Amino acid sequence: MESSFTPFHRGGSGPPLVLIHGFTDTWRTWELVLPRLEARFDVLAVTMPGHAGGPPLGELTVDSLPDGVETMMDEAGFEAAHLVGNSLGGFVSFQLASRGRALTVTGISPAGGWSAEAQELHALDFFIPQQKAVAKAAPFADQIASTAEGRRQATRFIVSDPSLLTPELVAHQILGAASCPAALPMVELARREGFNLDAARIDCPVRFVWGTEDRLLPWPSYAVRYREEWLPGAEYVELDGVGHCPQLEVPLEVAELIAGTARLI
Repeated sequence: MESSFTPFHRGGSGPPLVLIHGFTDTWRTWELVLPRLEARFDVLAVTMPGHAGGPPLGELTVDSLPDGVETMMDEAGFEAAHLVGNSLGGFVSFQLASRGRALTVTGISPAGGWSAEAQELHALDFFIPQQKAVAKAAPFADQIASTAEGRRQATRFIVSDPSLLTPELVAHQILGAASCPAALPMVELARREGFNLDAARIDCPVRFVWGTEDRLLPWPSYAVRYREEWLPGAEYVELDGVGHCPQLEVPLEVAELIAGTARLI
């Protein structure tokens, strides 16, 4: 199965809304929430630099991803927008908010909130063998995604219930992860530099959304820095029984939560 990788999707009308995917993913992780969001917002769903279909990545630094998304916002004419990010995209959303580019932020299981001890021990260990696994799976992506069990196995770390995921989207995710050129360099950068956020500069409404069955960044232990250090005054919403990518599992609820965050201004 061939999959088309593109740098962004834009649709709808209304206030500006930017959707930012997680590590090794693409903008298509938001497909299930787009119809409802585009009825209310001018939606820009981006693929970050260094990811499949995203802009090319030059010298990799801690600013490379927010710089790239900021450029895409500029090209879309968004001086500021409601920002929504999942996993690594959640952390990038907060980086952008610290630059004054956010009207509101909805962080969906955002990366970087784990303790320093957790990072040193195992927070990033998952991704190195995972990249080797998806590279081996990529030639068989369509076959894997063609069965319910294959889809369940392929997505077991990101959703608890894969029933809404089509074979085509699962195959796209496998191929996208395998085609993420900056995956291992980004892991090494994160190991070396860590995750640091100038949270004092974030002055917009913030809502966190976290699935209680998140296997990748388990709640609440991987949110400790957000809750205790960076953004203790934010709103925290738990989704019972939901995994790391709620937009793929409970899209209607996630769309309503995003819209609700936007109404906080």
